[in-house]
Amino acid sequence: MFLENKYPIEELVKRCKAGERKAQEMLYKQFASKMLGVCCRYAADRMEAEDMMQNGFIRVFQKIEDFRGDGSFEGWIRRIMVHSSIEYYRKHHKMLQLVDLEEGGNEAATNPLATAKLAANDLLALIQQLSPGYRIVFNLYAIEGFSHREIAAIVGITEGASKSQLSRARSILREQVIKMEGKKYGYAR
Repeated sequence: MFLENKYPIEELVKRCKAGERKAQEMLYKQFASKMLGVCCRYAADRMEAEDMMQNGFIRVFQKIEDFRGDGSFEGWIRRIMVHSSIEYYRKHHKMLQLVDLEEGGNEAATNPLATAKLAANDLLALIQQLSPGYRIVFNLYAIEGFSHREIAAIVGITEGASKSQLSRARSILREQVIKMEGKKYGYAR
C-alpha cells in the first residue's frame, strides 16, 4: 500500500514513469498547493488558476519521461506550470501588445516599507488585477527571473515590448500599493 511521504521524490518519479496512478496521485498531492500558487500569479482568479494547474499536471505526467534528474524536480514542474499558464492565456485571452519603448524600467523604486507591510495575499490580488500581458511579463521577470530576451521568446513579443509592459505593470502596482496604504492609514488619495 502507498502511504503519504513514504517514498522519496526519485522513487515517485520512477513509479510515475512506470504509469502507476497511485504514484501520480501522491506526486500531485505533494506539489499541488505550491503549483497552484505559481498559477495564481498568472490567473485572473482562483478558478482560472486551478484550470491552469490541471493542464500543467496533465503535461507533467505526459512529459515525465523527459525528466532526466538534472536539477530539482520541483523546478522542472514549476517551469511546466509557467509555460502551461502562458499557453492557457494564448488560448483564452488576447495578449496585449504595447508599443516598444527604448528604455524600460527607469521608474522610481517602490517604497520598501509600504511593500513590506502588504500581506502576500494583498500583493497577489494586485498582481491578478493587472491585464494578462502585464501580469505575465511581470511574473516572468520579477518572480521567475527570466530576462527580457527570454520573455520575448516565450510570449512572442519583442524585447522592447517586454520592457515596456514590465515598466507599466510596475507603475500600476506602485499606484495600487500607494492607494492601499493610504486607505489603511486613513490618507485620502
